[in-house]
Amino acid sequence: MSKNDEKSFIKRIAKITKENNLLLSEIKELNAKNEQLLQENEGLRKTISKLETGEIAQQNKEIVTQKFKMATVLYIDIHGFSNLNNKDNSENIIDDLDEVFLYFDKIVEKYKIEKVKTIGDTYMCAGGIPEKNSTNPIDVIMAALEMQHYVKNIQNENLKLLDIHMGIHSGSVTAQILGKKKVSYELKGDTVNIASRMEAASKAGEINISVMTYELIKEFFTCSYQGSMPVKYKGNLEMYFVNGLLPELAADDLFIKPNSSFFTKYGLVQFVDLQELVLDRLEKELPEYLHYHNMKHTVDVVTQVELIAWGEGISDEEILLLKTAALFHDFGHIKDFDTHEYQGTLLAKEILPNFGYTQEQINTISEVIMATKLPPRPTTLLQKIICDSDLDYLGRSDMVPVSNTLFEELKAQNKIGSLNDWNKIQVKFISGHQYFTETARSLREINKQQQIERIKSLIVEE
Repeated sequence: MSKNDEKSFIKRIAKITKENNLLLSEIKELNAKNEQLLQENEGLRKTISKLETGEIAQQNKEIVTQKFKMATVLYIDIHGFSNLNNKDNSENIIDDLDEVFLYFDKIVEKYKIEKVKTIGDTYMCAGGIPEKNSTNPIDVIMAALEMQHYVKNIQNENLKLLDIHMGIHSGSVTAQILGKKKVSYELKGDTVNIASRMEAASKAGEINISVMTYELIKEFFTCSYQGSMPVKYKGNLEMYFVNGLLPELAADDLFIKPNSSFFTKYGLVQFVDLQELVLDRLEKELPEYLHYHNMKHTVDVVTQVELIAWGEGISDEEILLLKTAALFHDFGHIKDFDTHEYQGTLLAKEILPNFGYTQEQINTISEVIMATKLPPRPTTLLQKIICDSDLDYLGRSDMVPVSNTLFEELKAQNKIGSLNDWNKIQVKFISGHQYFTETARSLREINKQQQIERIKSLIVEE
């Protein structure tokens, strides 16, 4: 490894370590918030029950509101209906507008965005509600590009003078929950107002976004600087026009259709949401006696597979598959201890299609998960990486305390005898263990030998 590669590797380790620490902090926050959520849950259920029965609407004494920390609002205004040919009567104009909005509705549904409201020739929708997600800025831009392309085609085909103005901004919103059987949302707050200002400052046929949204999507789309405008309490707000997907992420000359590289990059962003889902379930559903196979171990393995994967030089898609397998490799413990690897594959097959994973990717992930079953016998590089990551602690300085948590876990299930017996088993296991990747061997092998001697010193001969 050259000096430049070594420096880059050290920087990567520092970055991943920082991410690991942040995740551990999030786990602590989840634990604290879980208690609060349990207390609030009953009150929320009662409120929803009132909403469904129409009690709130009838009494008009209480408005249900919900705060979303990160949403992306798309505000659209369509101009040009007043310029249509005189032979078009008002009914035809309304029909044309309805047809445009119905097509917009299909696009909104495709990208799992929430339609907020349509008034006259304006249309508003938002990503990140009612289910929060990390990809909502990207989703909304993709939807806006399709809408833009659709209106351009209408102009070309029907020679109608429709001008579409779009404004997008990302930030926190407050949603009022309306309706009984079919719930709808009315959004309020600065984010909505700024999205409207973005639309007003846009040009015909352009998608104008705020600098906040730009920072969230710039690794996916090409944008042109539009200038800035004053916004109350925020100073001058910079604006950008969205031109389309980055060339390396586009599958067409229009830079609208994404390619496989886009979906990999998108998946790495979406992984944050998937990880939150799995860690939340682990927190709530893992048996209390799992002192080792807990959230911390899962976070450690997710972190380590990325580090070793980078050292082994594998592709971004393979890193995504590895991180996903690491996330699920012990998830099956919520179902069963002895068959947790297999149970993890079943959970992966149930959950991952909802996050856009293909069947081929899910099959690969399942095979990687099963490779962690002891004794490990990996056959592919991805399987070798996860096996090394799963037993990474054998070569770490905290090996003994980590090993003791596994002892406590097995002891609670009557699967092991005394601590002295456990140490003897550990010496035998570690002495026969081998790391499969060059990266893991260079990082952990020397220290692993030191840990063997350390455990030997703890054994009491009978």
